[in-house]
Amino acid sequence: MTPLVAAVAEKMMEYDRQDVRRINHFMKVYGYASVIGCMEGLDARTQETLELAALLHDIGIKRSEEKYQSSAGPYQELEGPPEAEKLLAEFSLDCSMTERICWLIGHHHTYTDIQGMDYQILVEADFLVNLEEDHVSTKGILRAEERIFRTESGKKLLHLLFCP
Repeated sequence: MTPLVAAVAEKMMEYDRQDVRRINHFMKVYGYASVIGCMEGLDARTQETLELAALLHDIGIKRSEEKYQSSAGPYQELEGPPEAEKLLAEFSLDCSMTERICWLIGHHHTYTDIQGMDYQILVEADFLVNLEEDHVSTKGILRAEERIFRTESGKKLLHLLFCP
């Protein structure tokens, strides 16, 4: 974990203060995203972008619940990028990295036309966590593998976690 990633993790914990479930969720997604990114050999910049997006991916939930009384994926994708941009403003990220992070947050519940390894890995990491948190059946896990998982590393973790 780079100092920047650690600082953003701390800010996200402050953002979701005392919401242990949400903090645990984004930290688990971060962990899996980090591992898959390393296993897949991402370059340092893409890895850091992925890790930051993983920490921030659900930042739109709070605003979505306030505005729409719902945390549904489309609302998160709509409300997340502006919230992430505000949080990231105090850090010295270049514009293109901030834009990519916000773009990833704005698409992390869209599973068609996945563009880029960072996007694919973010989706896979979120699925690994959601499959466990939502107590998905073996049949559902295998369906997710077929429909969502593309990286060999993501598939390997899926099998290590859920398959005998």
